[in-house]
Amino acid sequence: MTKRHNKKIFILDTNVLLHDYQCIYNFEENDVIIPIVVLEELDKFKKGNDEINFHAREFTRELDKLSGDMLLTANIPLGDNLGNLHIETGKDFSEKVSQSFPERTSDHRILAIADYVCTSNKDKVVVLITKDINLRMKAKSLGIPAQDYENDKVANIGDLYKGITVMDDVDQDLINRLYEAPDGISSKEFNISEDLRGHQFFIIKNNGSSVLAHYNPVNKSLTRVIKQTTFGIDPRNAEQTFALEALSDPSVELVSLTGKAGTGKTLLALASALAQQKRYKQIFLARPIVPLANRDLGFLPGDVKEKMDPYMQPLYDNLTVIKHRFSHQSPEFMKINEMMKEEKLVITPLAYIRGRSLSNIFFIVDEAQNLTPHEIKTIITRAGEDTKMVFTGDIEQIDSPYLDTGSNGLSYLSDKMKDQNIFAHVNLVKGERSYLAELASKLL
Repeated sequence: MTKRHNKKIFILDTNVLLHDYQCIYNFEENDVIIPIVVLEELDKFKKGNDEINFHAREFTRELDKLSGDMLLTANIPLGDNLGNLHIETGKDFSEKVSQSFPERTSDHRILAIADYVCTSNKDKVVVLITKDINLRMKAKSLGIPAQDYENDKVANIGDLYKGITVMDDVDQDLINRLYEAPDGISSKEFNISEDLRGHQFFIIKNNGSSVLAHYNPVNKSLTRVIKQTTFGIDPRNAEQTFALEALSDPSVELVSLTGKAGTGKTLLALASALAQQKRYKQIFLARPIVPLANRDLGFLPGDVKEKMDPYMQPLYDNLTVIKHRFSHQSPEFMKINEMMKEEKLVITPLAYIRGRSLSNIFFIVDEAQNLTPHEIKTIITRAGEDTKMVFTGDIEQIDSPYLDTGSNGLSYLSDKMKDQNIFAHVNLVKGERSYLAELASKLL
């Protein structure tokens, strides 16, 4: 009963509901308040095919189902062992809010409501939950506690799973045996101190000799990983070799590749997909549309395809790199053109995938760091039989204003799936575009 007397009040910003439309059920026994202005803002997002439009519609339906015949100004129970929900109507700006923020923007109206709730509930802890860093700073400047929505945030980004472990001073005899044992060696012989993950990769060293290895979670053995040319692309380092191993392994149904620009994430995924094109009905290469400089697609000239082309161009660039590995008369070059013509290879905005069947497809999602955890979940749950899903991205290069290295879907994916036997993750470190690109990435 003590908990019930110390209940907190959480006030939710619009971006939290657009991030996770079921978030109201994630605050345990505490009460949840939604400012009336949030409903007004949600109304602006209800039309469209993007994930945030879907979330806006779903939350509105959820709210309608919860309230039934009750007034939203009343306390509506959220469920067993959960708190209550209600909508707080618009409030006058207090003198403190008015003097600090005279413009009556949506954010400032939310602050006015938060200020009112704090003043009216001095015996309780009141917290504004928003993914907008600036709004959190404004709230704190008024003495209103404010936090990010962290229910689906990776707890410790410093410990984020890399997928690769370096082992030094390993017995030379074990290294020699790995070269000679096609079925691998039991992982117990390596005295690995850490908990082994499904399809974890190892760089095993002893003085001048080394071997690349892969942990098989089924027979619990380490097997040697051999560098392999894949549809004209040669791996240039250990991480790329591991990535191609994971991408080509049919027992690995879900792969995530992280790394800075130029490490070859998308190129490797596309090359591996093309090398396995006989195994899959289609190859989908998609990416989310994140308009830059706060300008949406409507600002761009042309029809829908012309508007999309600037966002899709990096994917076409990767395809061009692969095509240029072959002569124009080669079977591989002609096969790529034939696949695109027959829509066996489809490059598309991610939003256009909604509602499509994803059975027997090699599905690559580029720039996945710009997706929310819920969006990642939505995509993966569409996977049908014999589908392989690959997510690539740079968690340090996020274009969405409401995501960071810990809350983006790509980090969340690798953190939650790392122990699963159908999942592999590789973090690529070394840039392979050029010395100039690598230098700029480090220094600028």
